[in-house]
Amino acid sequence: MSSSSYCLTEIQRRIDEVKQFLSITLNIANAHTVEFYTQDAWNRFTAVPPQEVLSTFSSCNDGSDQQREPQHRAKDHSKTTFGFCNETDRLVDACELLRAARAHSLPGLGVCMSRDELLQALRESRAESRAPAAAMGAEMETDEFMNSKKSHEVQSMSEVVACLAQHCGVKQVIDVGSGKGYLSSFLSLQYGFHVYGIDSSSSNTHGAQERNRKLKKFSRAYQKHNKAVRAQGKAAHSPQEESEEIKPGVEGDDDFSHGVGLSQEEEKERESEPNPEQDFFLSAPSVDVMQPSSPRVPSSQLTDEERERRKRESLERKAQNRTSANEMFSPLTSYVTAETELRELIDELEDAVMVGLHTCGDLAPSTLRMFVAKPELSAVCSVGCCYHLLSEEFDPAGQECLHGVCGFPLSQYLRQGSWFCGRNARMSACLALERVSLGQGIQMESLFYRAVLHVILRDHYSSFKSEKRVGNVYSKAKSFVDYVHRALLRLELDESKLSDRDIQDYHDTYKPRMGEMHAFNLLKVTLAPCIEGLILLDRLCYLKEQEDLSFSALVQLFDPLLSPRCYAVVGLKN
Repeated sequence: MSSSSYCLTEIQRRIDEVKQFLSITLNIANAHTVEFYTQDAWNRFTAVPPQEVLSTFSSCNDGSDQQREPQHRAKDHSKTTFGFCNETDRLVDACELLRAARAHSLPGLGVCMSRDELLQALRESRAESRAPAAAMGAEMETDEFMNSKKSHEVQSMSEVVACLAQHCGVKQVIDVGSGKGYLSSFLSLQYGFHVYGIDSSSSNTHGAQERNRKLKKFSRAYQKHNKAVRAQGKAAHSPQEESEEIKPGVEGDDDFSHGVGLSQEEEKERESEPNPEQDFFLSAPSVDVMQPSSPRVPSSQLTDEERERRKRESLERKAQNRTSANEMFSPLTSYVTAETELRELIDELEDAVMVGLHTCGDLAPSTLRMFVAKPELSAVCSVGCCYHLLSEEFDPAGQECLHGVCGFPLSQYLRQGSWFCGRNARMSACLALERVSLGQGIQMESLFYRAVLHVILRDHYSSFKSEKRVGNVYSKAKSFVDYVHRALLRLELDESKLSDRDIQDYHDTYKPRMGEMHAFNLLKVTLAPCIEGLILLDRLCYLKEQEDLSFSALVQLFDPLLSPRCYAVVGLKN
């Protein structure tokens, strides 16, 4: 298979373009929302009214910005770069900024392959080499046992992984950060790969193993039901009724990526709450419940010999099921880094494809480093997330890279320039522009409450920069006054310093400026794809720098509305 159409020098040129853009705009992304009022962020970074940003953002998203001119431009701000005044470094032209941001995102740079383009290239390569296609089991409908987001991700990624494995002629897949095991189970059951799912959480590993066993039972019952229906010729029920009979009816959301409206703390709070619907497989009905059983002779009418025979057959079936379920999917518990020795984890390791679906923080770059370093890894398909958890080598404070190799930058090209993003900017990269553009907006009230609380802490408490965290008290608060009381209790501060009237006065004072915060956060959302783009271009550049790779590319695997972290880094060795 021929290499990607973008060579190393071309990727480096695109990196330079994004770096130039971010060198002007990154200060906005690095401004912390909590300090929005205490640091007077709006007036520090912008010289336009909030309404101009709000209306420009709206018009850019509905396609009516072509003839739009800024509503507010001072005469001495005529010389700009990406909408920022060259003299004051403040934003004076929101429309120019939004257009530049689109041009410096991955779609604007034009460096990504589509999923269909990658699949077509892999299939053509397989046809040229006359390699046989991988055997598939009876097709499974993933929406029968996953929510729509996870179903979309698993189906889209598994087909790509299968084509990579077929291209390389391998039968093993290593799923790093396998989590609940949805992708691993599907790859083993649908495509017959031997999948090793590695996760640092033992509860995830045990849950994935049990979930896979339940899924295998469900798969058998599902296939047997469909086979029986087909054999009948004309079924008594409509296809819709049949689907309703066998569909478990699971709804719920087990997003691995961060949603738009929630802060990182709120996301963690939501993810930590138990959701019985997410663990359908741990309480799924048995196969006997899901399919009709043939008439059986009552136990009281059986001879002793017959009872013994049935007992023996039942034990044999259970043992066979356990062996069959385990031989194709092997969940393993281990904390994985770039230095992890796979052969110490996997005794039967053969040539394999390494994959990662929404691997958090440094695990995504570690996956790429392992792929480059381990000769037994023939291909990689890595979709990262949680950029705020990346460690940075060139952190000026020296606090993020304390334990060896850092996650960013990965490429030698960016490391030579000592490039640094900043945690707030990386957190901004987790925002989902596509969702915000469709009105699935940021939950402004919770952000507003927290920023005004910070003003109160500054004015009345010396510990407003305390290491203690406010946490997710907003969801429990009935009003701003209640929110502040709850926050002060969480921070172990004296509530008696402020009356309810004093607290409400703060709210009423800053309420008219809430539009500033809304507009500022839309600017951060606008910059998010550019920051994410630099992080992913750095990973692609790292692969391009390797001599023994025949192919490497950024591929859009998912619909960004369903799965905002939609880009995969794909690589193939010679």
